[in-house]
Amino acid sequence: MQKQSIAVIGGGITGVTTAYALAKRGFQVTLFEQHRYAAMETSFANGGQLSASNAEVWNHTSTILKGLKWMLKSDAPLLVNPKPSWHKFSWFAEFIAQIPKYEHNTIATTRLAIAARQHLFAWAEAEGVDFDLKRQGILHIYRDKKGFDHAAKVSQLLAQGGLERRAVTPAEMRAIEPTLAGQYHGGFFTESDATGDIHKFTVGLAAAAERLGVTCLYGQDVQRLHSDGRRATVLAKDDAGARTHHFDSLVVCAGIGSRDFAAQLGDRVNVYPVKGYSITVNLPDAQSQQAAPTVSLLDDETKLVTSRLGIDRFRVAGTAEFNGANRDIRADRIRPLTEWVNQCFPGINTRQVVPWAGLRPMLPNMMPRVGAGKRANVFYNTGHGHLGWTLSAVTADMVAEHAQQAQRQRQPLAVPVAKLA
Repeated sequence: MQKQSIAVIGGGITGVTTAYALAKRGFQVTLFEQHRYAAMETSFANGGQLSASNAEVWNHTSTILKGLKWMLKSDAPLLVNPKPSWHKFSWFAEFIAQIPKYEHNTIATTRLAIAARQHLFAWAEAEGVDFDLKRQGILHIYRDKKGFDHAAKVSQLLAQGGLERRAVTPAEMRAIEPTLAGQYHGGFFTESDATGDIHKFTVGLAAAAERLGVTCLYGQDVQRLHSDGRRATVLAKDDAGARTHHFDSLVVCAGIGSRDFAAQLGDRVNVYPVKGYSITVNLPDAQSQQAAPTVSLLDDETKLVTSRLGIDRFRVAGTAEFNGANRDIRADRIRPLTEWVNQCFPGINTRQVVPWAGLRPMLPNMMPRVGAGKRANVFYNTGHGHLGWTLSAVTADMVAEHAQQAQRQRQPLAVPVAKLA
């Protein structure tokens, strides 16, 4: 039987994992990526955490209050540009409407994150992908009782989702990560969490996908998507000019571009770009390497996360900026990250710091859109927000399952469409 052809739009972490999962299920996959290589945007230099312990969704009254308080503070962890736009207003209105589902969505996200680990680790091992994996847990740190008490409530929700994390005293925190300086009220430690280099993983898995027969088309400016429910077309432009490609179906994994592509296909996917920043601190000398932590951290007050990438790199990332599709790397947003390193790890040499900014594709309910669109041969795997790296493997497998089920339904042509609905 001839393989079903399917296009994957986007070559970041969700697109590449989706292409791989589809190829494993027997599809003939073509991946379209606008850049010359995979993982060159939001999947390039994120915080590196594979963190089920960070599954708490942001739909909480405290988030709204913090956003209002910090609106005019340029170095705030959460910054909202007050310039009005219909997209921003509609997104925040839906975000507020999801506050009653805060507990439900946090528990559901936790379950997804735990399931994702099994796929990601298994794929990496099977394909020999080296991505600086460290399975040494994640330590959440709190400077005051208020933050610690809120975290205790979150831990109860995480536990309902199947995640075990334990409260630790300041003395236990120092035992877990001896390099951490400063005074703390307490922390929470999740031994099962991990870290790694998202860019290295995505590039390695893209190569594995090609070995499975996936066609990766780079340097493709996808201009138009169309589907009539049975056949799909992708109009893409490269150095050779514009060309229309034909497929049985397609999957949109296009990050912040997913909203516009969905509109072309008759769907509404209200993704908003939420900018995050990171710094990669090069550790050129033995003193810096010894002074940098090996256990991953999440500082809830500053909304910063860390990961140790090999011997000579230390990643610090975080913040959330609602400022449209703006990719500028602002010095006033990078400076707090470097200052945080100086305060918490004074032995690290911060002369060699590489700044970066990426746009997280976020949906108002903080949950990814995974599954079918209005047309029977259109699927989505997008809107993962700050947990794209953490959730990618399981949502890729889920959307591949959706596509396979739809393929089975379309094969018996004698069955009336009405009975399939």
